Amino acid sequence: MTTVGIVPARMAASRFPGKPLHPICGRPMVEHCYRRAALYDGWDGLFLATCDDEIRDFGAAQGFPVVMTADTHTRALDRVAEAAATCGIGLADDDIVVCVQADEPLLGPDMIAAVLAPFAEGDAVNGTLLAVPIVDEDTFRNPDIVKVVHDLAGNVLYTSRSPIPYCKAFTPDLGALRVGGIFGFRWRFLRWFTETPESPLEVKEACDSNRVCDNGFRQRIALAPLRPYVSVDSPADVARVEAVMPDDPLWGRY
Repeated sequence: MTTVGIVPARMAASRFPGKPLHPICGRPMVEHCYRRAALYDGWDGLFLATCDDEIRDFGAAQGFPVVMTADTHTRALDRVAEAAATCGIGLADDDIVVCVQADEPLLGPDMIAAVLAPFAEGDAVNGTLLAVPIVDEDTFRNPDIVKVVHDLAGNVLYTSRSPIPYCKAFTPDLGALRVGGIFGFRWRFLRWFTETPESPLEVKEACDSNRVCDNGFRQRIALAPLRPYVSVDSPADVARVEAVMPDDPLWGRY
């Protein structure tokens, strides 16, 4: 089973323009993401995908394989699909493409391994996503952070920017989860996803994964290890990452 990783990045992020090259602890954010993803040793290829010359030039200077994509993509998975098709690795339908978001500077290779593990169960598993435990109420209430609920078998039921599941008073024991920015797809399923129109709940919630649920398919959750994990959605998140990065187990390994 061939496994390809794609790190999609663009400068024109609506809430944080120039985000991929913004420094975190002295290095551009996209460098943290790519180098941490590269610590996973099961890739058949790991590529930086972008439509921007600045990101291409930075990646090339670092020695990262770069795939240039169209500048019309507004969703990361569309960029990932184009890059997977043009990266030079011939993918069979059941091979795996992993989207590693470029705003997850605390990701780890163990998280990538967790996202890939369910595919070993067989070709009935079409897609997976990283689910991160929510341990504080601010994260639970934050509309920038996508929450996810699942069934007893670990299949995604719904994703939302609202605090779900409902509770009168938040506690970590609620077991709430957020989407962690690493997604795995069978190549045939990623193609289906990008060729399928946006679904009603996807548009209303601004959550891509609801396209899968709306069309009667399933994604499997992969639980992240319990350690600090901060996504960068706005400039204010940079300080939060820098506060925990020096204590992260991967800091100093790249």
